[in-house]
Amino acid sequence: MTTPASARSERWPSLPLEAWSDTCATLHMWTQIVGKVRLAQCPWVNHSWHVTLYVTARGLTTSPIPYGTRTFQVDFDFIDHRLTVQSSDGGVGGLPLQPQSVAVFYRRLMEEMGKLDLHVDIHKKPNEVPDPIPFDQDESHAAYDRVYANRFWQVLVQADRVFKEFRARFIGKCSPVHFFWGAPDLAVTRFSGRRAPEHPGGIPNLPDRVTREAYSHEVSSCGFWPGGGPIPYPAFYSYAYPEPVGFSEAPVKPDAAFYSTDLREFILAYDTVRQSESPDETLLEFLQTTYEAAANLAKWDRASLERSYDPKIGV
Repeated sequence: MTTPASARSERWPSLPLEAWSDTCATLHMWTQIVGKVRLAQCPWVNHSWHVTLYVTARGLTTSPIPYGTRTFQVDFDFIDHRLTVQSSDGGVGGLPLQPQSVAVFYRRLMEEMGKLDLHVDIHKKPNEVPDPIPFDQDESHAAYDRVYANRFWQVLVQADRVFKEFRARFIGKCSPVHFFWGAPDLAVTRFSGRRAPEHPGGIPNLPDRVTREAYSHEVSSCGFWPGGGPIPYPAFYSYAYPEPVGFSEAPVKPDAAFYSTDLREFILAYDTVRQSESPDETLLEFLQTTYEAAANLAKWDRASLERSYDPKIGV
């Protein structure tokens, strides 16, 4: 279905990285702090699925985190621009999302959690970034633009919705649609069921053992990323591990998609999706054709892993 341009612009807002790069970098560190709180308290789940955040109707959430016989959760609200901590015994705390350094954010979050008798120690060194600054010492990242933080969340809402539709077509092992704060990116990953060769590791400031456990089995993974480095703009991506022979030359759709030799991923610019007549269909076409390239070339047992998608099933 074709969506009017004005409605597309509102639902799929412009998000040029250069316009909010400082806010993006600060928010990246804030989500790492919150994600590491979940990491410290949750039992290990395969492929690090226990560390992720999830898109909500107002922002991002940890979902319930165990703490003794209690649970608590931490929520980013990108409408009222607050961070909220809630515990299962009725306790509520929080702080405003506003220009403040990573160190100040870290200290204030720990203070708010302490008031609720939630005492969690986290590893203070950021992951997956070059030259990491410990959270409690980081005074250099302190930007927060409300408009662009809200736009970023709106893009996550749209991507989350379409990714879930794509996920529903697969009946094999598949991750939730979740936000990995390392990159950061919103991702969903399909598995063939077969073991993969040991991953070489080498991701900056991430233990190789974590990477190797994450890629212990064959995957076709896709997601959304705000951009950086060789891709200085927001984009959707799709990759396979291990990458089958011929994957980089595989025909995928739409025509604007391309294979990045730097990232070893197929890339589709976010602007291509948001400016298309049907963003949902354009994105689904990219997700489906890149998955098919990976699955066909790697000889996945697609007949046992997929189903014909019927949105009315169960009605």
